[in-house]
Amino acid sequence: MSYDLAIIGSGPAGYVAAIRASQLGFKTVIIERGPLGGVCLNWGCIPTKALLKSVEVLNMSRNAAAYGINVPGNAEPDLTAIVARSREVSAQMAKGVEFLLKKNKVEVIHGRGCIPEPGKVAVGTTTIEAKNILVATGSKPNSLPGASIDGKRIIGYRQAMVPEEIPGTMAVIGSGAIGTELAYFYHSLGTKVTLIEYLDQIVPTEDADVAAQLSRSFRKAGIKIMTSAGVTGAEKFATGCRLHVKTKKGEECIDADVVLSAAGVVPNTANMGLEELGVEMHRGRIVTDKNYMTTVPGIYAAGDVLATPALAHLASAEALCCVERMAGLDVPDVDYSSVPGCIYATPEIASFGLREKDAKEKGIDIKIGKFPFTASGKATAAGERDGFVKLVFDAQDDRLLGAHIIGAHATEMIGPLVAAYGKQIAACDLMHSIFPHPTMSESIMEAAAQAAGQCIHL
Repeated sequence: MSYDLAIIGSGPAGYVAAIRASQLGFKTVIIERGPLGGVCLNWGCIPTKALLKSVEVLNMSRNAAAYGINVPGNAEPDLTAIVARSREVSAQMAKGVEFLLKKNKVEVIHGRGCIPEPGKVAVGTTTIEAKNILVATGSKPNSLPGASIDGKRIIGYRQAMVPEEIPGTMAVIGSGAIGTELAYFYHSLGTKVTLIEYLDQIVPTEDADVAAQLSRSFRKAGIKIMTSAGVTGAEKFATGCRLHVKTKKGEECIDADVVLSAAGVVPNTANMGLEELGVEMHRGRIVTDKNYMTTVPGIYAAGDVLATPALAHLASAEALCCVERMAGLDVPDVDYSSVPGCIYATPEIASFGLREKDAKEKGIDIKIGKFPFTASGKATAAGERDGFVKLVFDAQDDRLLGAHIIGAHATEMIGPLVAAYGKQIAACDLMHSIFPHPTMSESIMEAAAQAAGQCIHL
């Protein structure tokens, strides 16, 4: 069997690359050892949002009286039904990927792929030939030394998404997107949650103001937060686990029924034959040029296997750029300065570009526009007043440099701002744009006006 392109992995990088390659006339095959769609569709982006939607409905039901609605009795979670719905949503989306691959005449081979030599991919006892090979095998949970994942007392995100019972207590190690979202999910189910972060703020990649707001919201909800706290070891018992945590005040012991390790991810690049072929690697991640070609001609890589942020939408963008350049198209580089990051807890977080701290460290003269949702009519009417829109502008030419939103629907509002950044939109452009009223999004206009000293509603 011979192909123009063989892709190992069918996640957001792999299946998107396959479909685009087929559109460009490549005879394409995907090699996948698990369900189509990869981690994102099966154990990441999609099923977690289904879980979070369930607890959103749960929390709205519990708070119905605040909206003048009388709900008899107490709203209680049906864990089996919540998990079943999440898995059904995931399966539905995976079937959608299968349909799209068939529609675009992409062949699928199930099994584990490795590369014995350039131009060949081995799947079990079968070897296929391909002019080009794209490695898109994604990532897996990182396991901390001294607190390794065993799937029972210390679990990863996969086990956390299909619980058989609601634990009474849980310690979550790591406050990135995975840790934050699942901490909120379990807290909403009734679990007493402790969120442990090694760095000096939770959601450490976010703006300091955003992190402070999330800390206030989480603490108000009853989630315990520990920052500047490093887990040094764990003791496992028949009925729980004890974490030893080094803090500025000394060592503390945290007892929990279950520990969720959400301390990042590591790439799935082992045992593929890459290093033996001479593919340059750095700490397990594949090094590529701007066309996503590795140091071995004809072998490419995209997504979580690279040293770029492990985000599904970025993986897709890298994969599209890769195959389009492979086909000889003149397409722009992926703009890593404008990649949005999203966290889907309550309140939601969405951001891209420079944080205030980053800009100051770079010596950029900036001005900040910040508009709180407490001053928003739509947010007040919806009972969702926590949060704000914060925009960072270059003080010299007024250009948008970054956006940071925390609050309801933040993840839906960030996209237009990414587009505005790409068009080098200035504060004056945003403040003179007519946003619909009342909406959460008009806070973007208000934040831009606030940066110019012309905000009406603040």
